[in-house]
Amino acid sequence: MSVGHDPANPPFLATLGTLLLLTTVYVLGKLRELFSSSGRKKSRQGYAPIREKEEDFYDRRVFSRIKDCWNRPIASAPGAWIDVLERDAKQFNSNFHRSLQFTGSVKRCLNLGSYNYLGFAAADEYCTPRVQSTLKDLGVSMCSSRSDSGTTSLHLDLEREVATFVGKPEAVVFGMGYVTNSAVIPVLAGKGCLLISDALNHASIVVGARASGAKVKVFRHNDAEHLEDVLRASISQGQPRTHRPWKKIIIIVEGIYSMEGESCCLKEIVEVKKKYKAYLYLDEAHSIGALGKTGRGCCEHWGVDPADVDIMMGTFTKSFGSCGGYIAGSPELINYLRRHGPAHLYAASISPAAAQQILSAIKLINGEDGSTRGIDKVKQLHDNANYFRCRLLQMGLHVLGDWNSPVMPIMIYHSGKLPIFSRLCLANNVATVVVGFPATSVLLVRARVCISASHSREDLEYALEVIKDAADKCLLRYRGPKEAAEQVKLLLSSAAVHSSEADAKVTVDVTGKKRAAETDDGFYLFEEKVKESPQKNGKVMNGVVTQKNGKVMNGVVTQKNGKSHKKGHFIPSGAL
Repeated sequence: MSVGHDPANPPFLATLGTLLLLTTVYVLGKLRELFSSSGRKKSRQGYAPIREKEEDFYDRRVFSRIKDCWNRPIASAPGAWIDVLERDAKQFNSNFHRSLQFTGSVKRCLNLGSYNYLGFAAADEYCTPRVQSTLKDLGVSMCSSRSDSGTTSLHLDLEREVATFVGKPEAVVFGMGYVTNSAVIPVLAGKGCLLISDALNHASIVVGARASGAKVKVFRHNDAEHLEDVLRASISQGQPRTHRPWKKIIIIVEGIYSMEGESCCLKEIVEVKKKYKAYLYLDEAHSIGALGKTGRGCCEHWGVDPADVDIMMGTFTKSFGSCGGYIAGSPELINYLRRHGPAHLYAASISPAAAQQILSAIKLINGEDGSTRGIDKVKQLHDNANYFRCRLLQMGLHVLGDWNSPVMPIMIYHSGKLPIFSRLCLANNVATVVVGFPATSVLLVRARVCISASHSREDLEYALEVIKDAADKCLLRYRGPKEAAEQVKLLLSSAAVHSSEADAKVTVDVTGKKRAAETDDGFYLFEEKVKESPQKNGKVMNGVVTQKNGKVMNGVVTQKNGKSHKKGHFIPSGAL
């Protein structure tokens, strides 16, 4: 579960302010159109309107006034820093639309908006030369589908590497990540099947589920108990009207939810899936490469056997600096998708250069270049993400997401503050993404920060100063110092599970009031005593893992004598 503020319950004053703002905009907009001399051009007789009235009104009266906060063009690779082309907002035209004109100037900005988790979106000394060589040898595109002449040895090598990387027997790759979901799900399910989808799943999953013709049910976001309730009721009732048993039941979840920054509760979902003998479809678009000690995604992060996930989906755009997507699973599943999947039969094959970029990135993570640069990137990403999240929480901001997640939504709530926050950040050379209606509810607007392994500590410090200044001007510090400190503690409590592999050197102060265990990443602070265990051999006694060598086991640091134990909260270096 996310440690941040419950997004379903925005602060009262922020809710009131947003509702007053939108009501004022609506009333004034309607009055202006009522008494406007020019008026709106009506649709031609016999032609259907291009947009509904409500959509048209929102676009003209709200979005057109703040459209400069989105679709900002850049003139560089989306690395740690980017070149943003500046635009100037002109006056409204006769159709109440505001145009944006390029000024000709370029602003160098710290990039907190791109999905560049491992830093492969920019040039890399290992990947880039191989991509250039492939581009020279094989060209820009195969100009054919995989089933015709669009398959090369490079594509087959990539599929083998992907399957091995995620822990599955086989895999198939596609040219687009969105299509991987929207085109594959209809192949897997149809009439008489049941799809049970998380309430906050990505639009590509929603499109694929609707196109499948299967019955679709939704369970509360990241709630395994509600999933079980929905599953139990669906099995007991059977298909609508006929009450026949379902032909197939597929549970669909994401590894990291891109608008929440939360990782799915995979262990609990797998337990439910096994109990009711359903299939599990895991979308790892944002989690592959970003979660797990070696970047192998949600299964490694939670310690789940990949064999317990029937269908593993992912994309190459976030962590690998390329394009396309993949499905990994059993040989029977992959062969079926190759024979029946329209994305494999008819869509253009993934570009050879793009395939080489992915292949090189995976080999780098696996250490096949003879260095540890790949694993170091994963570790750096986790360090950067955890440090940045702790600092944002300390500011008193409402930040969603989980430990190790590089996606950090900063809740703004008030729609009027959304463009102000975005413009303040851009004015201070920080590029962020803001998200509003219709992507979110009008009461749950937010800014979304994406952290990269390519960000230095100096980059993060600069970004924190800019965000702090913007948050003060927009009054976004919804928590006081005491409540903010409590939120940091909650985050660190959840972090202990994922920090158990670190070796620690135990230090005890003479007063006995505090103990600290130093690690490579930071240190542990201990707050409460745990029942003494008489064991010295590292066995589990009374729920406490003891160690003679003073290592960290399951978030608990022990002394060499195996008698004194303290629960610890991991804090990255410099977080306090």
